Amino acid sequence: MTSKERLYAVIQGRPHDRPAVTPIFMSWAAHYINRSYRDYYLDGDVLVGAQLAVTKAFGIDQASAISDPWREASGFGMEFDYPEEGVGKPRAYLITSEADLGKLRPVDAAASGRMGQRVESVGKLAAAVGRTHSVLGWVEGPLAEYADLRGVEYAMLDLIDAPKLYLAAAEIVVENAIAFARAQISAGADMIGIGDAAASLIGPVLYRDLVLPLETRLVAAIHDSGAAVKLHICGNTGPIVGIMARTGADIIDLDWMVPLEKAREAVGPGVTLCGNFDPVGVLLQGTPESVAAFVRDCLRRGGSRFILMPGCEVPPATPEANIRAFCPGDGGLIREIRKP
Repeated sequence: MTSKERLYAVIQGRPHDRPAVTPIFMSWAAHYINRSYRDYYLDGDVLVGAQLAVTKAFGIDQASAISDPWREASGFGMEFDYPEEGVGKPRAYLITSEADLGKLRPVDAAASGRMGQRVESVGKLAAAVGRTHSVLGWVEGPLAEYADLRGVEYAMLDLIDAPKLYLAAAEIVVENAIAFARAQISAGADMIGIGDAAASLIGPVLYRDLVLPLETRLVAAIHDSGAAVKLHICGNTGPIVGIMARTGADIIDLDWMVPLEKAREAVGPGVTLCGNFDPVGVLLQGTPESVAAFVRDCLRRGGSRFILMPGCEVPPATPEANIRAFCPGDGGLIREIRKP
């Protein structure tokens, strides 16, 4: 099977030769080709080169254009300082009051510097490996993007004290995300990731009432455009994971603190789960032997509709041997495991 065939066989519940493996490489990939994380997210060619390098070196099943959370925010007009290592730091938030809603206008992804750059990177990845590998585009989810534009603390308070402000902004945010996703799909992405990390900070009622309808609309629009969807909410999503499945996303990512058995019970048998060993306590701080042991247990508990990756991004200081312990390349653990 090709990597793309394998990944979609898992998603569709069909037989596959081995588990699909799709770790999130960002800063680690940049360092692998001797570039900084800043180079990775500000230079589209560095991102493409780094992704192709780790895809080849570790035999993974998906190349990804995920890089940092600020592309849409930059398109809306926010400005940032970018350290050599680490994500950008906002110089000021775009939304400080209801009067600032007028600043939120539809963004032409192709004409917006950092958004257009991601579209170009997706196109280059698709041209290089799209026949054999899945190519993952990325957009920010409604609450995560609102928190990017407003600041996390104020965004959380608004859900309680000013939900109309949040909803008014989120309507524009979601329409922008739909257009951004469609541009990446047109460039060659077969799957779009939705990153909505801020949603792990709220409870089930707020998530159901204020986030779920918007995520569902975004997922439906991506499906209508011909791509699959993975929903990535890092953190402890145990209280909301069953609701996350209602979005219709093809894949639900799980961070390490969410028990796989409880997640499966909550989402049902027809949803593909992706995760979920600890990227720090297991992958960064472990040994190849301990990583392999945790991965075997993860695969046992994950079942057949399960994609393997750490619960979130591969930490930048992770020993290469620990990555090879769970990736398919060079006779790694996964090549020992076959699934009917």
